[in-house]
Amino acid sequence: MEFGQILWSLVIIFFMVMYFMVLFSVIIDIFRRDDMGGGMKAVWIILLLFIPLLSLIIYVVAYGQSMGQRRAEAVTQAMENEQNYIRSVASSSPAEQISQAQKLLDSGTISQQEFDQLKAKALA
Repeated sequence: MEFGQILWSLVIIFFMVMYFMVLFSVIIDIFRRDDMGGGMKAVWIILLLFIPLLSLIIYVVAYGQSMGQRRAEAVTQAMENEQNYIRSVASSSPAEQISQAQKLLDSGTISQQEFDQLKAKALA
């Protein structure tokens, strides 16, 4: 193989990978949208299957900005959920953990042995 053929193959592979990345992000965005009904989502998917390049360009031009906003909102929501989870886990003191374990023991959800393990873990 000549250097030119290898270089051309790399360029083709690069653009194929880019095309598929954009295609999958558009498909994910279509399913993520709340403002679009199921019928319209089906129409876009059918268009992406039968007229892929043209419909992909039209979708990105028409909804590109809102795609970015939806992605940013999803990332922000995921970060907030993570922070809330970290706060909920970090804020429970050993006394609260033992109290919760005692409630579980009193309700019969856990055994005495499990309560002792939870108590030892909370005090560790």
